[in-house]
Amino acid sequence: GMLVDEPMGNGLKAMTARSIKWNVIDRVSSQVLYAVTGIILARVLSREDFGLVGAVMVFQAFASLFVDSGFSYALIQRKNPSRLDYSTVLWFNMAVAVGVYVILFFGAPVIAWCYDGDERLVALSRVMFLSFILNASAIVQTNRLMKRMDVKMVAVSNTLGLVAGAVVGISMAFGGYGAWAIVWQTIILNGVKSLVLWVTSGWRPLLRFSMASLRGFFKVGSGMMASSFLNVLFQNVYAFFIGNRAGLVPLAYYTQADKWSKMGITSISQVLTSSFLPALSHVQDDEERFCRVSGKMNRFTAYILMPAMGFLAVMAQPIFHCLFGEKWDASVVLFQLLLARGVFTVLTSLYNNYLVAKAQTKTVVAMEGLRDGAAMIFLLATLPWIALTKTDDPVWGIKLLLYGQLGASALTWGVMAVKTARVAGRTVWGFVADILPYLAETAVIMGIMWVESLFVANDWMLLGTQAATGLMLYLGFNGVMNSVVQGEVISMLRKNLPGKPKKRVRG
Repeated sequence: GMLVDEPMGNGLKAMTARSIKWNVIDRVSSQVLYAVTGIILARVLSREDFGLVGAVMVFQAFASLFVDSGFSYALIQRKNPSRLDYSTVLWFNMAVAVGVYVILFFGAPVIAWCYDGDERLVALSRVMFLSFILNASAIVQTNRLMKRMDVKMVAVSNTLGLVAGAVVGISMAFGGYGAWAIVWQTIILNGVKSLVLWVTSGWRPLLRFSMASLRGFFKVGSGMMASSFLNVLFQNVYAFFIGNRAGLVPLAYYTQADKWSKMGITSISQVLTSSFLPALSHVQDDEERFCRVSGKMNRFTAYILMPAMGFLAVMAQPIFHCLFGEKWDASVVLFQLLLARGVFTVLTSLYNNYLVAKAQTKTVVAMEGLRDGAAMIFLLATLPWIALTKTDDPVWGIKLLLYGQLGASALTWGVMAVKTARVAGRTVWGFVADILPYLAETAVIMGIMWVESLFVANDWMLLGTQAATGLMLYLGFNGVMNSVVQGEVISMLRKNLPGKPKKRVRG
């Protein structure tokens, strides 16, 4: 006889489940470490320190984008990349990273000029930007593992990097180094992560570069590059204008809200993309299976996404109070607005996966264009008021800006659902119906959690009560309604729990 796991249908399903498991372990451990470090730094460092780093981060995000160059998407999408393909992308990314770093090194005074000529930004940004070169060296290593759906080492390298970064960052914060604590935390994190992947992967690049290979990636790569560029532009243009118009402290309120809301949003997005995209490209040529798989993915996403964003929004105030005291109270309402926008962001990025798997990169770019056009119109409309404050509300203008962005995201999601449903061979109503039950349950439970906040004054007690209520009612509702998705999630968790005896199958 031979030992095998319990059969999970086809091999693809098993690989996807394993990949989701390691992606979840990676995201959870990363987020816990990242959160603990972030909480300590938010308590120790001043609002202005965060404002300074927020200003550098705007430029950091752009430059990182060129370094990744969209070719990593192309590598994952291609069925069997060769060693030469991987090597070419690595050398290309490294060359771009060094080039971008040199430009930014000499451009550092311009960054300071954008924020009232604050000279501290020159040295901070020159050191911070070294992280591009470290990142570029790890992109291909990470991709090879993702392509094989073998995400374990990616999780390990992330965790080790975060631990090392946390130790350095927290020590420096307590040592009085201010904003430098966050800069060195970033550098150490990226350096350790890259080193671990190189040491453990056993893969080494060829000392060769193929133009033909690069051109092959260009079609998918450049489309994704354009869409990522717009994406990053719009994620960071707000921070730029807030810092430039309203100053570093309002920018710090915004960056805290943005950072903590993104933790949930990006985690959900990344787990879904890295686990679903490879699975979708396996069924890209089978219309009927693609249609079925996409429906399942919609429901799975809604099942996780709706309560995650909704419950966090209701619990925002106690969360902020328990973690940071009252220092960041002005960030709470911004955090809630960003979570609401995040629902549309995650759904849109899920639909992007369907389009990429079907190689519809033109549509992807067109959709990004629409989203960014809408965001831009709303941004320009609210721009004159960004710096406005009221006595009891230091972020009144920023709130206005975010309401506009929420509207733009909702609009884009609507158009995108119409386009994507067609590509997936479904109706728009089908797409909406996938989401509705989970949205309705979440809304009802949020109401109950909000009522609890009227009766419980202690922040820690309120947080515990609301979390328990939300979780129990949500699992209960879905249990009563015989949710297929919930059944599958629970059985997947059971299957992957350690220490479970494997079934012996005769063969």
